[in-house]
Order: sequence, then C-alpha cells, then structure tokens
Amino acid sequence: MSALPDPRIFPAPAIQLAIDLASAAEQSLAAPTMQLKDALDEQIRKTWSQLARQGAFAQVAEIFQQSPSVAVTRHWWRRLDEALHLSAVQTDGVGTQVFALPLVIVVGAGVAGKLSGVLPEVPRVVSLLQEHGALRGNRNFALGNALVPPEKLAIGELGALLQHGADPLTLPLAPMDIQPKQESVYLRFLIGAAVAAPSADLLGAPDVGAWGMALAQELARQLAAPGVTVLVLPRPPAGLLSAAHQGRQAQREVALQLFASNAIRKMRSGVGEPTAVLSMHRVGETGGELRVSLSSPFDPRSAEGFRIPLEPLDRVADVAQSVVDLLRDCRVNDVRLLTQVQPDRDTLTGGPLLFKPENIGPNEVVAYRSD
Repeated sequence: MSALPDPRIFPAPAIQLAIDLASAAEQSLAAPTMQLKDALDEQIRKTWSQLARQGAFAQVAEIFQQSPSVAVTRHWWRRLDEALHLSAVQTDGVGTQVFALPLVIVVGAGVAGKLSGVLPEVPRVVSLLQEHGALRGNRNFALGNALVPPEKLAIGELGALLQHGADPLTLPLAPMDIQPKQESVYLRFLIGAAVAAPSADLLGAPDVGAWGMALAQELARQLAAPGVTVLVLPRPPAGLLSAAHQGRQAQREVALQLFASNAIRKMRSGVGEPTAVLSMHRVGETGGELRVSLSSPFDPRSAEGFRIPLEPLDRVADVAQSVVDLLRDCRVNDVRLLTQVQPDRDTLTGGPLLFKPENIGPNEVVAYRSD
C-alpha cells in the first residue's frame, strides 16, 4: 500500500503560530531522545491549552488547515486531545466533563421522508446507560436530546459545546432525510455532561460493552417511523474530539460494508465474480478521494462505485488497506490498485471518474493483484 500516492496538496503554513507549531511537531517526530520529544510535545500542548482557555477554537481550526502534512496533523490532533482531556480532569473540587456518544444510524424506506433530530425519551437512555455502568460507573450525568450532526463537532465549533455541555436549548438539531428505496448511513451524536472528581477518567472505553445492544434497541425504538427501518450502531462515549473522529471512521466503515455487500451480491447473482479497482483522485484544488469500483467484463453496465473522501487524519495506506481487507473478507480475489493520481472527472461524461480493468490505459500501473 505504500506505493499509493496521496492526492491531497498540503499548504505551507502562512501564520507564525502555525509555522512554529509545525516545526515543533516535525522536530518531535524526528527527536532522537524521549526527553526532547516530551519537551516539544509539552510546548504544543500548552499552546493548545492556552487557546482553548481563551475559547479561540476558530484560530485552532485555522492552524489545522495550514498543516503541512498528515503526520503533523495527526501529531497536533493528539496533543489537542490531550490538552482538552487534561483541562477537563484537572480542576479543583468536583468538575464537569463534556462528552459525546457517537451513533451510526442506518435508515431504509420505500418512500421519501424524514426522521426527527430529537430523541423523545432521553431519560430512558440515561437510565439505561446508568444501569449498565457505561461511564465507568458514574451516575451523575445528563444527555441532551438532540441528535447533533458531525459538522458541529468540528474543531472550530468545540467552544460552544464545551461551554454549554448537554443544555438542550443550545444543541443543534439535524433531522435525517430518507432517500426512497435505498439505505442511507448517517452519523449523529448525543452530547452529555458528567459531574465527577478531578481524578475520575470516565471515558476512553475501547468498546460499548454490555450496554451496546440494549442501547441500540432503545434508540431504534425511539426513532422508529411507519414504513422505515432503523438500525442504530452506538460507539463508546468519548471526549468531543475523539468522539468526532471515531464516529466518522465508524460511519465510513459501515457505509463501505453496505455498498460492498449489496454490489457484490448483485453481481454474483447476475454476471459472476467482480473485479475491484482502487484509485486515488484529486478533488478541487487541494482535496482527495479514494474510489472503489466493482465491475464485471461480462456486463459493462454492472459497474458500481464508492467514493471515500480523505479526512485530515487519514493516511492513504491505512484507508486503502481497510478497503482491501474488506474486499478479501467478501472473497473478491481480483483487486487492483492504481499508483498514479487521477483527475476528479471523466472527460467524456463529466461525472466522477471511476475505472474498470478494461479501461485502464497503457500508462497506468497496476500495483496489486490478489489471485
């Protein structure tokens, strides 16, 4: 997977603070001793802590937009996550920890419609989580009743959530549009606030534990609508920054699984085994996507495509490997990766460019094939 190019273009930092933080991150990543690395990381962490105390999350987001590489972005992100965690637990006396519960929601219906962006019985959800010890036994917490969309957990938006916590009057609502005759995968968050001692670390559980199934059933019941199927896949509660990242990863994984299972089943029942082609595409001036196409030489019209926008924390090799692993699990034996960055649009159709084995040009390099 290391042969795959990154289609994104990263800017040179333009403001002095971004330049200084990028230099500190790069030095930390290359530091020959842990002592030097720890000192540089503490410098980055203190900067994020100062900006967070000032409520300057818009400035933090601007700095992240000027990251010169994925490695620097990931390093900054870890230090910011640590800074926010420390600010939550290092308080005098009892403090409040704001958290988010990611929910991947799969919705299907025969006709168009809309699902509410509000949980009608949020106290039942709180009681269920308390009963199962979801926050490591803490019972002093509240949840807002809004299903908050992922864009409201972007770095620049964190200040309002950290200030108001689970206050239902301040949380944005995000109803879900139902597309007819197809399954859609949404990401939403429940925002919570827990009262705890400074030393209590309530978050960071690796999985949902015993409460996951019960919560999924309760949420599906509350969101149910006539003629609509609802599947809710909760993830563990976490700090706002971590929850946003984990939620996006989970949504992408579920959407890809849904696409692959439906497309592969359709092709196998009609024309036989599919061939998969993975390609990297530049989108806009600086963005990028990994695209997956499934097709069969026996039916030119059977092609199916899936687009994966690359997130700031994404390493291309990791994303591609996760796709290949899923295709292998689905017993797709012919998987091909192109090692050149491709354009966004097909010059003939004007639509998003996707590849089939038969239309890979003679100058394209096939990097991987599994038989």
